Amino acid sequence: MTVTTLDPQPVAVSPMESLIERNESYLQLVWRRFRKSKPAIVGGLLVLILAMLALFAEFFAPYPLDKIEMSNALIPPTPIRFWDEAGNFHWRPFVYNQVVTINMKTFEPTWEEDTTQMFPIKFFAQGWSYKFLGIFPMNRHLFSVDEGAPIFLLGTDKLGRDLWSKSCEAGRISLTMSIFGTIISVVIGSLVGVISGYYGGIVDNAIQRFVEFISAFPQLPLWMALAAVIPRTWDSFRIFIIMSLIFALLSWTVLAREVRGKVMAFRQTDFILAAKEMGASDWRIMFVHLLPNTLSHIIVILTLSIPGIILAEAFLSFLGIGIQVPMVSWGLLMRDAQTLRTLGETPWSMSPVVFIILAVLGFNFLGDGLRDAADPYAIV
Repeated sequence: MTVTTLDPQPVAVSPMESLIERNESYLQLVWRRFRKSKPAIVGGLLVLILAMLALFAEFFAPYPLDKIEMSNALIPPTPIRFWDEAGNFHWRPFVYNQVVTINMKTFEPTWEEDTTQMFPIKFFAQGWSYKFLGIFPMNRHLFSVDEGAPIFLLGTDKLGRDLWSKSCEAGRISLTMSIFGTIISVVIGSLVGVISGYYGGIVDNAIQRFVEFISAFPQLPLWMALAAVIPRTWDSFRIFIIMSLIFALLSWTVLAREVRGKVMAFRQTDFILAAKEMGASDWRIMFVHLLPNTLSHIIVILTLSIPGIILAEAFLSFLGIGIQVPMVSWGLLMRDAQTLRTLGETPWSMSPVVFIILAVLGFNFLGDGLRDAADPYAIV
């Protein structure tokens, strides 16, 4: 007798059952959702690259960060070549020396390449000495060329400083100030929002009227007024702290409203009522049970606030009432491009704006991806 066995039919498994079977943690679930978003990955890479350029600026800079050489003032960006004047291809990139010719009628400089000699670009070559991470002595740099043909990827400013090197260094102040100011804003906004939403009633009424009062101030004019009264005799560190506090002063109100709304939606749910019945204190309920459930909103406000502060700092420094020398930021580097004549003659003076654009786009893309990944109600 032949016994025929039937293959069991596949059983449909819901997304939630599949998630339980895989036994993924919350962080694993967030990472799996995050890596599916290509814009978020691109944004994260942009932020990482800018952070690396700022942190290891000496390594990426072919010339000393504080080097001033007036003979190199306002030199246009150096073209990177793979084909020589005869049309021959070279696997190793090279540059030509740039020579200037002055028009005696208009006194306008004209830069041309001297194609009689090629200068190959050397990678991981020895150069000027510095301290890696401020600790380890080192003299290696990502790229350089031999003497005779300077390489300026973004050109030079009116003091003869390499704009690529200074832009890498400027990222330290611009990124650090924006992150520091945003952290202060997030802490204040989270505290105010969770207290307002949890207690409600008179407490919520008083807090929300204060939030509306703060929100009524126009941000940009108030930032300009507060930045303008900072004494220029203060040291760099004190100016950095005060500028960060100024940017955080008006940035916390949006997050406070977001957190308040989420807390009001959660405070009557079963797990909060159960925590109250078990004798949990108000502070434990607010900061252990309620605040973590607003994480997705905090993340998106955090990542949207960082580019806003970057733009505000760049604008104030561009006008001359923000960061001051000896500190350097992306906005401060663009102060030389304040006139149309300057933009027409030396358009590369605005090259630091590329770093600002990349930073703003990177944080926005990263924030959107993190918001979608951290949302507990998103479809798996």
